[in-house]
Amino acid sequence: MMIKDLQNILFLDIETVPQYKCFGDVPEHIQDLWKKKIQTTSKPDDDDEKVYQRAGIWAEFGKIICISLGFIHDKNGKHTFRIKSLYGDDEKRILLDFNETVKKFSEKHKKGILFCAHNGKEFDFPYIARRMLINKIPLPQVLNVSGKKPWEVPFMDTMELWRFGDYKNYTSLDLLASIFDIPSPKDDIDGSMVADVYYNQCDIERIVQYCEKDTFTVACLYLRMKEIFIDLEMQKS
Repeated sequence: MMIKDLQNILFLDIETVPQYKCFGDVPEHIQDLWKKKIQTTSKPDDDDEKVYQRAGIWAEFGKIICISLGFIHDKNGKHTFRIKSLYGDDEKRILLDFNETVKKFSEKHKKGILFCAHNGKEFDFPYIARRMLINKIPLPQVLNVSGKKPWEVPFMDTMELWRFGDYKNYTSLDLLASIFDIPSPKDDIDGSMVADVYYNQCDIERIVQYCEKDTFTVACLYLRMKEIFIDLEMQKS
């Protein structure tokens, strides 16, 4: 892959939390639907409150609080990773801004753009698409993949690249960063702590920093996997 071909890739990561701070706040009919959803993965004596803390991983019961987007910019041989985060309590506003950002990026790349994330095909991409539909926001073309053949879907996934066709195991971004000697994005918090930091510590800026580190790490990992050896410096857009 040529360096110039990297510039149409939009790297991203999202952070999600349960829609409600605690299970007791969830409307009763949604509580029933939640219990049906998790009945095959939880034990009868599991505490409802504790189990509900995992609700953020399902688009039906969670919401997006941060999307970090970045791309590789090449100016006279100096490569920077331009990153921008969309975040806050208003998920619909985040998704509207996401739609506008993707639209502008697409307009600069007439041949089409690609999304890249770690485990993006199973989590980030469908989660964003589902939450956009729930919020009555039109899908950008890059996410509207219904009916497309596998080779037409403009998604790249660093976890899938690492599998080399082996679908038995999940490999975390933190582990891959470690073995490729890339600075870990988990030096402060990890995904299991996001809901607590959001609802109890009310520190969304900390979550944004974590999300941006993940996004930058995905870009660095992608370069290593494609055997492209360039120095990359993160820069806020």
